[in-house]
Amino acid sequence: MNITVQSIKFNADSKLIEFIKKRTEKLNQFLDNIIEGVCYLRLENVEDEANKIVELKFNVPGNQLFAKAQAKTFEEATDLAIESIRRQINKHKTKTRGNLSNHKELLNQEEEF
Repeated sequence: MNITVQSIKFNADSKLIEFIKKRTEKLNQFLDNIIEGVCYLRLENVEDEANKIVELKFNVPGNQLFAKAQAKTFEEATDLAIESIRRQINKHKTKTRGNLSNHKELLNQEEEF
């Protein structure tokens, strides 16, 4: 899986980029056919401490998964966004497995005729 990290209006530290790449690579355990991923890092101008925003977008066959998280640190926001993507992957797998089993049932019905 190819992951691109883009920091908007600031320069991200190489340790942060490596952290994000390491965490996103773990998603391959749940779904091995992820085509590509993009991570956007932004700072929001608010008085609140939780002004770091991470947006993750992954392309999988037949779908696009997106998550956005806001927290005090980029690492924490990355963990929240990845957890959201992991849940979406589980839903995507359940949905596609349901479609495959339904397709097999339809084929079996056609063979009976």
